[in-house]
Amino acid sequence: MGLFDFVEDIGTKLFGDEDDNAALKIKEYIMADDLAIEDLEVEYADGVVTLSGSCDSAATREKAILLAGNLQGVTEVVADDLQPSETTDSDYYIIKKGDTLSKIAGEYYGDVMKYPVIFEANREVIKNADLIYPGQKIRIPRNP
Repeated sequence: MGLFDFVEDIGTKLFGDEDDNAALKIKEYIMADDLAIEDLEVEYADGVVTLSGSCDSAATREKAILLAGNLQGVTEVVADDLQPSETTDSDYYIIKKGDTLSKIAGEYYGDVMKYPVIFEANREVIKNADLIYPGQKIRIPRNP
């Protein structure tokens, strides 16, 4: 599973429509979170980000994908060549109007008080547990 769809007009604004340095800005943005990724390469064209390199875990890979995908102007992330040393243990969820992390935790875990698990798994894209927005894609760990 290497292609991930995102909503183009929401998220952090990092670059403009005609920005020749978009790939470099995306790479710097991902690496600013101190993710354990070696030889990260980023390409950007027509809303599609392509990531390659090697990372320490599936969680790191997922975080890099979400960081890139939740940027304004990005519609897809292709990460076939961003290889983790372990398999994924998360599901993806697109936030809908009226959602809260507690509500999502209740749906996935049967316990609204497990919302911190979701928040911690998405710290790169959710800076405040009370500030999420429709269309944002997050990961939901399967084993909280």
